[in-house]
Amino acid sequence: MPPQTMETGTRPWLRAYPPGVRWDASFPEEPVTRTLEASVERYPDRPCLDFLGKRYTYREVGELGRRAAKGFAALGVRAGVRVGLMLPNCPYYVIAYYGVLAAGGTVVNINPLYAERELRHLVGDAGCGIVVTLDLKLTCDVLAKLHDDHPLKTLVVCPMAAILPFPKNLLYRAFKRGDTATIPAGKHCVRFAELVDNDGAMPPVAIDARRDVAVLQYTGGTTGLPKGAMLSHANLVANMRQCLAWFPRFRPGEERALAVLPFFHVFAMTVVMNLSLAVGAEIILMPRFSLRDLLRTIHRRKPTTFPGVPTLFTAINNAKDLRRYNLRSIRSCISGGAPLPVEVKAQFEALTGCVLVEGYGLSEASPVIACNPLEGVNKPGSVGLPLPGTEVEIVSLEDPDRVLSVGERGEVVARGPQVMLGYWGKPEATAEVLRRGRLRTGDVGFLDADGYLFLVDRIKDVVIAGGYKIYPRIVEEAIYQHPKVHECIVLGLPDPYRGQTVKAYVVVREGERLGEEELVAFLRQRLSAIEMPKLIEFRASLPKTLIGKASKQALLEEEAARAAGRHLPG
Repeated sequence: MPPQTMETGTRPWLRAYPPGVRWDASFPEEPVTRTLEASVERYPDRPCLDFLGKRYTYREVGELGRRAAKGFAALGVRAGVRVGLMLPNCPYYVIAYYGVLAAGGTVVNINPLYAERELRHLVGDAGCGIVVTLDLKLTCDVLAKLHDDHPLKTLVVCPMAAILPFPKNLLYRAFKRGDTATIPAGKHCVRFAELVDNDGAMPPVAIDARRDVAVLQYTGGTTGLPKGAMLSHANLVANMRQCLAWFPRFRPGEERALAVLPFFHVFAMTVVMNLSLAVGAEIILMPRFSLRDLLRTIHRRKPTTFPGVPTLFTAINNAKDLRRYNLRSIRSCISGGAPLPVEVKAQFEALTGCVLVEGYGLSEASPVIACNPLEGVNKPGSVGLPLPGTEVEIVSLEDPDRVLSVGERGEVVARGPQVMLGYWGKPEATAEVLRRGRLRTGDVGFLDADGYLFLVDRIKDVVIAGGYKIYPRIVEEAIYQHPKVHECIVLGLPDPYRGQTVKAYVVVREGERLGEEELVAFLRQRLSAIEMPKLIEFRASLPKTLIGKASKQALLEEEAARAAGRHLPG
């Protein structure tokens, strides 16, 4: 039935759904590998990957993916076998990802910068017998330590020099020898060239898209050890196609996507890699973030779409010598991972001429749940409307079975084809987060009369001072309105009298001066006395996570160390 004839009482977003987008759309339950296969058939000679100037066509990537699949099958990869990908954004990641899935295995995303402790937990919890990585001492040395007491038995080692264009490949071999690991011969190490040294011909593997786990995506673990969200093939395909339906501006076979967010993060995996491959886009790969390199890449390679996190857009807004770079090729951007300040959005759109929309999701939802439309109303402070096929409700914090009305604040819950199967090996945690088919997000928010979702804060981040609830995000938004503020984070810290007190950490724009007295006077016009930060710390920078998000956890650890009287490094 047409969207406008559906009941809007329980789905208020139907009133505001963008033209041409059906909320009741259905999505195929098929293997993720069909995404690449279809584009190889349709765009064989179109550039698929651009890695630091070396380009690969869709035909080449498809052929390498088939050979990798046969190589992984020879190593024993089949249904139920987990393979870790410990890689930055590079051609090896895309080839190995689709190779593992085509062999019937499960991809386990691993951050290449993980310390040994984090790596031991993740590889052990997932039961990874095989890990794919670059021939760098940074990764190979730490992985080698896991052989004796972990399930890890085989390393597939990929040479960095082999994917670099001339003359960068020669310069790398000459000047980066000290960074390159020595790969011993033997059954424990398989070189990438050996993995793909075959004809790629193998019988198709039967995949149950609804039940077979395509990816184990480990959560951040800020409240404990990371848990592996089991994302099925159907989950990932549905979310990719939900996003594709949501972005009608995408031109099949013509887009160029800038991949600076790492693919081991679920947002980039779905919205940058899989979505781009589905529309035959050229993916411009950046293995690491450097603001100068990012601006140069945009100027020279002219991407048309650029998914990112707010800190990336903030960094560009405040970059020096912006006049040297032409950023006008960018037509659309989606921001996720953290709240997007209204001022950052407006400044970036004015700078580039693009449409920058904020979306919302989490690893357990593959990850996107809601997004502002590219063509339609973008409400300031909102993370948008539920994606097609996605139900969003607000439930009581005291009684999660009671659904609240429009405008009431409570926990955001969601259901849809992108919601995970559960947590790997953790049935109790699964039962807690998946109640009656609804995913409990742990976020406090509300829906307005048009169905736009507004997030107030994480449940665990809400500050309770003297019995009053204070939402750090509201305080952060007020601080960001000051023209001299570059970045900020607001936390609740223990207070012996009030229970908790509000502290703001503020980074001032380069070349500006801002003191506490001026900032407090500014905030008095925007915050209640209860919400006003009682402590303000001006800093040169804020700690970041490995995907560039400002890290509240790192600041909490600093404060805990201060309270305990321990020495803080740096």
